[in-house]
Amino acid sequence: MRSTFMGLETSKRGMFTQQTALYTVGHNISNANTLGYSRQRVNMQPTLPYPGIGLNAPKVPGFIGTGVEAHSIQRIRDQFIDRQYRQETNELGYWETKSKAITQMEDIMAEPSDYGLNESLDLFWKSLEELSTSPENAGTRRVVTERGVTAAESFNYIYKQLVEVQGNLKNEIDVTTKDVNSILKQIAALNENIAKVEPNGYLPNDLYDARDTLVDELSQYFPIKIEYAKNGGNSLAIAEGNMTISIRTGKPVPNDTIKIVEGKEASQFEHNLPVGDTKDPFQGFTINGIPANGATINHTELLPNQGKMLSLINSYGYGANKEGVYPEMLAQLDKMAQEFAKAFNEVHSKGYGLPPGNSHLENFFVDPNIPYAPVDPNNPDYGNTITAGNIAVNKVIKDDPSKVAASTEPDQEGNGKNAVLLAAVKTTSILGLGNATVQSFYQSLIGKLGVDGEQANRLAETTAVKQLTIANNRASVSSVSLDEEMTNMIIYQQAYNASARMITVVDETLDKIINGMGRVGL
Repeated sequence: MRSTFMGLETSKRGMFTQQTALYTVGHNISNANTLGYSRQRVNMQPTLPYPGIGLNAPKVPGFIGTGVEAHSIQRIRDQFIDRQYRQETNELGYWETKSKAITQMEDIMAEPSDYGLNESLDLFWKSLEELSTSPENAGTRRVVTERGVTAAESFNYIYKQLVEVQGNLKNEIDVTTKDVNSILKQIAALNENIAKVEPNGYLPNDLYDARDTLVDELSQYFPIKIEYAKNGGNSLAIAEGNMTISIRTGKPVPNDTIKIVEGKEASQFEHNLPVGDTKDPFQGFTINGIPANGATINHTELLPNQGKMLSLINSYGYGANKEGVYPEMLAQLDKMAQEFAKAFNEVHSKGYGLPPGNSHLENFFVDPNIPYAPVDPNNPDYGNTITAGNIAVNKVIKDDPSKVAASTEPDQEGNGKNAVLLAAVKTTSILGLGNATVQSFYQSLIGKLGVDGEQANRLAETTAVKQLTIANNRASVSSVSLDEEMTNMIIYQQAYNASARMITVVDETLDKIINGMGRVGL
């Protein structure tokens, strides 16, 4: 015989389940603008029908439904889209960082412009041409020395600014390493909390969201691989379990990944950059923790063009040969300054200044950190200490412009032939610069910088568009739509009201049975 109060229980379950769904709608609406929040839904399922199966089960025409229950509250997420999003975020992190580094370099070089190094050299050559026509004029000689100082200071300024930005990149590597370590610790802590909840049969959706938000952030730094491990116990089949995170490397299988998070354990990165203002190149990371304490990953083992961290390293400098965007530019500027000074000094040292000084064998450009001495062409290290960072006009000549060697012969005040030869250095092909002139060599540096910058900007923009498209796809799946939630709210509210009305109907039925039957003749 069926239960008299069966209808009440069925409707009560309906009310409670629809009430749970309404609470979930409220939670979604409240978090409509919460970063990383994934909308949630109540998975409803029918409760076990009446009667049960067994020899003593009553004979009824068929199974009678006993209502509904909220089986689980699940967040709506697509792991395939998540994986796509993180791949694009990783690539975007690389190209955005490289674009920023090159843009800073372009701002420093400032070419073409009316005040850059190229313009300074042009003005210097013009002053020498003017000197060739009036070598006896003290004012013209002063212009030559001052414009030489300006050209040298242009080298110095560019070098100093590039070194400063390179130092900032080093600091950013240090800060980024700390950020990565913090993210890994937080993910491990969330894994631990999730492992405590899932075996009880619950889905910690908000913890899942917090963990995925951290993984999204981590993906901009390194190319990562995500795996899941079930927590056991009474965990639901749709429970995600513990997250295992590995860095993808360029090594062959099975060393193509290095685990950095496993359960509640997290590795910590330690870079090999020295403390202080030194420009020592990056060599690699030491990874303390899992899978083995003290594991290392070198720059060459990271996947190319992947992640913000690699881009920072490529810009700052790496390897024994100091490769990278900034070290290579600094090295080229040093070469340019050195070869320019050598070529100019070679001509200048063969000329003569105004009598009675009759200066001879004087360097025009020197390294001011080395004690002054006349030119010694037989010295194999002649001029090799000059760099873009230290090139300067010889103080002897700067203080006394009469020593500018404009003449090819001594005691000839009006002889400006050597000034012509000095001006001709502008068009002289220099072996140390690949048979390029000083300025054409510099222009080639600027041209390559422009090409690299254009490529980085283009790829950053392209990747940003792809990431945005995938982000929109992810939002269409996981984000909260207020229109949809309002519709669901009305649906669940009406279902709740209907269940409540059903209880009223059953109550009236029972009232008729209890109070209205057996009263014949009264």
